Amino acid sequence: MKLKFLSVLALGAMMMSCGGEKAKEEVATPAKEEVAKELEKIDPMKDKGVGPIKSLTLGEIDQAMVTEGEKIFKAKCTACHKISKRFVGPGLKGVTKKQTPEWIMNMILNPEVMVVENARAKELLIEYSAPMANQSLTEDEARAILEYLRTKN
Repeated sequence: MKLKFLSVLALGAMMMSCGGEKAKEEVATPAKEEVAKELEKIDPMKDKGVGPIKSLTLGEIDQAMVTEGEKIFKAKCTACHKISKRFVGPGLKGVTKKQTPEWIMNMILNPEVMVVENARAKELLIEYSAPMANQSLTEDEARAILEYLRTKN
């Protein structure tokens, strides 16, 4: 009985961490056909998403930032994301080869708006049936996660 209680408690904690601290509003799932038409017009490597990050120039990998990003990723993201496989959300291996750095950071920082206004984010909502949780990260924390993800190609 104690094991069952602990299992339920752990599951509840995982669900809360995936959902963030803020209460979520229901997000309407867009129509698959509409999203497919939107995506036909968009080059994913030019799509910067919707949010505070308008432009970002990347240089060499910053190992200190990678280390910090890995810590944040493990604490805030692993309840829903794995690197090499699908989980609650998509596997993130190679994401930096599929989306712009601005899009990735905007998805981390502004997921509620992204799933309403960005075609690729809408597609992910359709595919995974759950909106990405806003973890209330700072731009510096999101940038560190991006740096970590750059090492996962």
